[in-house]
Amino acid sequence: MATYRSKPYRSRPLWDDENATDAKLPVYFRPGEPWNDIDGKPIQAHGGGVLLHDGVYYWYGEDKSGPTYKRFSLADDSAARVDVIGVRCYSSTDLSNWRDEGLVLKAVPNHADLAPSMVLERPKVICNDRLRTFVMWMHIDDADYKLARAGVAVSAAATGPFKFLRSFRPNGRQSRDLTVFKDDDATAYLFYSSEGNKDMHIARLTPDYTDVQPQHVKILIGRSREAPAVFKQNNLYFMLTSGCTGWEPNQAEVHWASDMFGQWNLVGHPCVGGTEMDAAETFQSQGSFVLPLPGWPGRFIFMGDQWDPDNLAESRYVWLPLWVVPVQNSSDGIAGAVVRERQDIMLVGKEGPGRHPGSSMMPADVVVRWHDLWRFSDFDRVPKSRWESGRFYHM
Repeated sequence: MATYRSKPYRSRPLWDDENATDAKLPVYFRPGEPWNDIDGKPIQAHGGGVLLHDGVYYWYGEDKSGPTYKRFSLADDSAARVDVIGVRCYSSTDLSNWRDEGLVLKAVPNHADLAPSMVLERPKVICNDRLRTFVMWMHIDDADYKLARAGVAVSAAATGPFKFLRSFRPNGRQSRDLTVFKDDDATAYLFYSSEGNKDMHIARLTPDYTDVQPQHVKILIGRSREAPAVFKQNNLYFMLTSGCTGWEPNQAEVHWASDMFGQWNLVGHPCVGGTEMDAAETFQSQGSFVLPLPGWPGRFIFMGDQWDPDNLAESRYVWLPLWVVPVQNSSDGIAGAVVRERQDIMLVGKEGPGRHPGSSMMPADVVVRWHDLWRFSDFDRVPKSRWESGRFYHM
């Protein structure tokens, strides 16, 4: 594999004084507004995720700069699509100003998985520190979404090029919307919508991150959730998902677990602020990734896509502050709120299926707050938890 590494764009360190007069470009975010790279071209990184490596952020996503057209389908005669162009990468040190590093995985004519007529969605990249490789996972499908496979590619550099290895169904299960999560101990997991998007699956990856291990868990059974985005705080795992409404926005949900293969419990809808209708539909966006901010415990950036099915190249990005807020139960003086909903999960492995007992104590709330314009200093305005004594209070 090639070892060439292009020099990333370095505007300013992320935590410099954001009001510094010598800054060449501002560090702020305007959710839903046009977002260009440092050369003035629209950023094409849809359905993507961000990797922090050696002090540089790399944003990978779908390049949808081609023409949008409606493809006839027996299932949906108005399915909007753009022929596969590939996965584009951008680099930044401040998360606001991005340099285009080019296509790191390109469409290949007549390729069984990467042909323009196929589907390539939601690319996510993690770094294997032991092997010094970068591993990309993505949803691979045909135009009718019948294949339902996960694809994997590897590179020796964050800026590619990535070598596509194969597509397959993890443990023989359908895989559509997916994400990968690398834990503190370097164990990595694949999350993917399965069973016709009715259930969510979690599988532990092999040590090289290019395959799944046999044991996996099926969660959110029958909930029809997709677009998983996973993050961790205080040894708790959180997963933000969307409903299955195609290009139309819907209400996000957050679930939490203390064990990756344990019980996943409902936190609720995380969005506050803006209009009531916009908050109820995740600010007209669909989540794609949740990015932790180093050195700021409990602070994250929610990354979402405002899809434009009439012109997918014009789809915009919604990046907003996200907090994990401890829950205080004032009725009995203990942390956590009693959650009435319990959900069984099914663990699948060589020993056969089994079930875990649930948990009814919610230790933290997750809040995504709308801003027309925001800076990193807005993270200091920490919201209060909306849970108390097992009840959910809208803000």
